[in-house]
Amino acid sequence: MAHLMRFAGALFAGAAMVTPLVPAQADVPERRQALFGDVHVHSRNSFDAYIFGIRATPDDAYRYARGETIRHMAGYDIALKGGALDFYAVTDHAEYLGVLPAMDDENHPLSLLEYAADMFSSVREKISEAFGKIAGTLRSGEKLEEAYDVDVMRSTWAEINAATERYYKPGEFTTFHGYEFTSAPSNQNLHRIVLFRGVNRPNLPFNSFDSQNPEGLWSWLDALRGKGIEGLAIPHNSNVSNGKMFEMTTYDGGPITAEYARQRMRNEPIVEMSQVKGTSDTHPLLSPNDEWANFEVYETLIGTDIKGRTSGSYIRQALQRGLTLERQLGVNPYEFGLIGSSDTHNGGGPVDEDRFFGKTGALDGTPAGRRVVASDADLGLEGAAATPFYKWSAAGLAGVWAEQNNREDIYDAFRRKETFATSGPRIKARLFAGHGYPADIFDRDDFARLAYAGGVPMGGDLGSHGEGAPTFLAEAMKDPDGAGLERLQLIRGWVDDDGDLQEQVYDIACAVGTPDRRTHRCPAMRSGVDTNTCTTPSSYGAAQLTARWQEPDYNPDRRAFYYLRAIERPTCRWSTWEANRLGLPVRDGLELTIQERAWSSPIWVGG
Repeated sequence: MAHLMRFAGALFAGAAMVTPLVPAQADVPERRQALFGDVHVHSRNSFDAYIFGIRATPDDAYRYARGETIRHMAGYDIALKGGALDFYAVTDHAEYLGVLPAMDDENHPLSLLEYAADMFSSVREKISEAFGKIAGTLRSGEKLEEAYDVDVMRSTWAEINAATERYYKPGEFTTFHGYEFTSAPSNQNLHRIVLFRGVNRPNLPFNSFDSQNPEGLWSWLDALRGKGIEGLAIPHNSNVSNGKMFEMTTYDGGPITAEYARQRMRNEPIVEMSQVKGTSDTHPLLSPNDEWANFEVYETLIGTDIKGRTSGSYIRQALQRGLTLERQLGVNPYEFGLIGSSDTHNGGGPVDEDRFFGKTGALDGTPAGRRVVASDADLGLEGAAATPFYKWSAAGLAGVWAEQNNREDIYDAFRRKETFATSGPRIKARLFAGHGYPADIFDRDDFARLAYAGGVPMGGDLGSHGEGAPTFLAEAMKDPDGAGLERLQLIRGWVDDDGDLQEQVYDIACAVGTPDRRTHRCPAMRSGVDTNTCTTPSSYGAAQLTARWQEPDYNPDRRAFYYLRAIERPTCRWSTWEANRLGLPVRDGLELTIQERAWSSPIWVGG
């Protein structure tokens, strides 16, 4: 009972209670708490939000995160079911920042551009042609000079930053200054969210017209760091990068060097695991022995009907590739932690399955829009572009373990990778690895002190200490408003002596029964959800699962990573909820249920 009360207290401190801000002091690891947020949020200032009718301001976005209700452009109210988040960042596209609202202002010179009137015409073909002029430059990397108004972009950036400062309440609610770097050569997604640690930030963001190569972004961040401006970049949607996000070469096809690896990790310590445009954990083709690999897989390149290349597009394989490169270079360019976020363009993230409202305003803001495919005319793109909004997800959230709810502590958690991702629910997850942990550690009031003292938390590197197999401490607690947990899993990845990438999935805790020692799987369970009504039994899954676990075939000479995956019992996917409300069948090819989940950052062991 002690561990349940301890864990519950930490969860609710992060989700609902205010953490008093104490004077700055050395971090005390055992005082860290779980905090939830979203750092990938767009407002009206993004070109691909304004064109689709979104008028939510940065202030609206922050009010949504504080638990308030805001208005969706389609005419209904949206709010978070779980109440206020702990941290948030409005991260509008740096490219053409604020330009479309200026074009729509008759008092602004940009409204006099020959295609500005067509951009906001009532004629769909005119809108498509005009918007295509803007959208096409993201693929080519060549900006539209007459629309690239630096004064507008600088003033919009200042307005966003002013809102970010207005809503920052240290100890209660944290906001980050940031934006999105939108490199998309030939529709291959190489986007990054860029966040700054404190109030110091550049006068204007570095964007993909400065360089489509993310290495240019890293060099810019390095230069800012030299001026006292600390920032980091967070890759997202590697699943639609066509294999470009996690290559075994540089952007230009050159060899990855130790300096490249150090620069990448200096600037990209975490990546986004799950969001509206799918989950980037793994793919069934890459993980054929992982029964849970086919989770919210979205692999169509944005704005096209082309299925992207699988290899190089998923995080688990990238972690494996990192071990290969570490053998060669002594440095791992893919030793990153994990977060989730939404990528909403409505100001607020649609993270709840039972109240999903889409991402892109007029295109998918209604049930009718979410049941069809958006054509090239809708998107202002050439060719047979098709965006199947019904495949998009109600996801996700970022979790961190930080002592206090302020910029410094949360950002430092990003840096040390003591982070976790969720597919939307506020599932709290935690992982440690170490030696000498007592058998009753989960019942101890000083659990956190012992866990940190005896090993490393997620995001850490335990190395090889010659003390035999390490002990992993894994724990997760359900979202207070969500379904119970079904199982905890540890996912191990490594590279064998022949250089082949390997993985193993271990069930380490079960809601019912214990894992089979031979198959490493929990006993089979029936779904329990009625998909006609989306109801579940009153007692459905575990409120909390914990495991003190040692690997049965540990090899101290094998360099490996391990990360925790906590999986909920099945519930209705948003598309099933919506079909039931409409009295319509679910579209063919969609799963009726979903098993929401959380992923911890990895721990690296051995070698």
